[in-house]
Amino acid sequence: MESSPRTLGRGKREPPSLIEQTHQTHSRKRRRVVTVESEIHVHEKRYEISSSNSRRGGSSSPWIDERQRKKNKRRQRSKKEFVDGYRKWVFSPHDFSRYKDRVCIVSYNILGVENALKHPYLYPQVRPQFLNWDWRKKLILKELNHYEPGILCFQEVDRYSDLADLLQKDGFKGVYKVRTGKANDGCAVFWKEELFTLLHQESIEFQKFGLRDNVAQLCVLKMIRSHSDSNQCVNSQNSQNTPSRSLLLVNIHVLFNPNRGDIKLGQVRLLLERAHAISQEWGNIPVVIAGDLNSMPKSPIYQFLASSSLDILLHDRRKISGQIENEISSRPLTAQLEDAHRLLAYRWSEEELRLAAGCDGVTQLQHHLKLCSAYTGIPGSYRTRDNCGEPLATSYHSKFMGTVDYIWHSQGLVPVGVVETLPVDILRKIRGLPNEKWGSDHLALVCELAFVDDSRVT
Repeated sequence: MESSPRTLGRGKREPPSLIEQTHQTHSRKRRRVVTVESEIHVHEKRYEISSSNSRRGGSSSPWIDERQRKKNKRRQRSKKEFVDGYRKWVFSPHDFSRYKDRVCIVSYNILGVENALKHPYLYPQVRPQFLNWDWRKKLILKELNHYEPGILCFQEVDRYSDLADLLQKDGFKGVYKVRTGKANDGCAVFWKEELFTLLHQESIEFQKFGLRDNVAQLCVLKMIRSHSDSNQCVNSQNSQNTPSRSLLLVNIHVLFNPNRGDIKLGQVRLLLERAHAISQEWGNIPVVIAGDLNSMPKSPIYQFLASSSLDILLHDRRKISGQIENEISSRPLTAQLEDAHRLLAYRWSEEELRLAAGCDGVTQLQHHLKLCSAYTGIPGSYRTRDNCGEPLATSYHSKFMGTVDYIWHSQGLVPVGVVETLPVDILRKIRGLPNEKWGSDHLALVCELAFVDDSRVT
């Protein structure tokens, strides 16, 4: 144990021993080393800040670290909001304030109860509690209330009575169409009675056209003017000069089977034909098409919706929805083209072409609706959107992560805002849907659309 220096008379101290002198010398050296290292660290930090500023064309600032700290904090808070809070609205950079009549529309594949039970291998990381319908329906309703929608489009509905009872308390009324065949799920459309009234409804049973058991709904909804006028503070004189607002709401769940591109394309083609006809019958009213199309962005089906035309023979039937990756290897271009022509000729039989096109001898498809995807009309984050502007993922389970859900609109409507989907990195951390926060293996798509005056439509 080290002894302290001994005290002599009259406040004098005995000189330290050799051991004590050596210890003090080492202590002073250590303090000098620490001091020098600290000064070097400070100078290096200042140099890094100065270099960073010079690269940006700015000057050194003592607030650089503080700004970076706040930026990181905002980033962390944003990530936390996606997981713990609700998804965020993003809005158009354009000024649409002059368009007063608006509607919030939700499209949501809510995961059929029987589908979840029949395919447990899709949800190995999901707790059984989170697949329970009583749990999920409460989450779904809670989420919907946050968005304050006027119109709801659901797919994979096999507990319609439960949904109708719950949504009736919030002022919604709905119609339901179950799939044909052995399946018990279907599509449902709900609208808020204080906002809209139903003028016409019909459905398509694709089985009648040889296109499997899927169904679609088509509803003409008219906005109740007195409500929109009171909300937007429009006086009675302006109200008389404003045209009534109606729209055709289309809800569909396209066949899943990736190999049957002929069936998928046939369903979409038939739906577009009927939607255009009803729109014309009701005075060329705008159209909204919502649902699970079981097709990826940039796929031929997506291109058909966006561009209004498609040459069937230019595409492999099995890859027309984009769900199956391209199988042609990186061989010379001439060999790839030869293989492509050979495979296409083999994969499109006369019957398949007839199902896709609707009649014999037709290989060029056209539709008359000028459609835009609501999400591509609103700029979004690179964390949630692809190069086209579509969400990176609207569905996630153990076998798939990607986008198959959409909300399309025709002329006469413009997107004012959309609710962002979850970033892919957040989804991977969640490790599977549904969970304690989200009630389905799909994410709801939410958009606010504004009616555009006919004279201003371009």
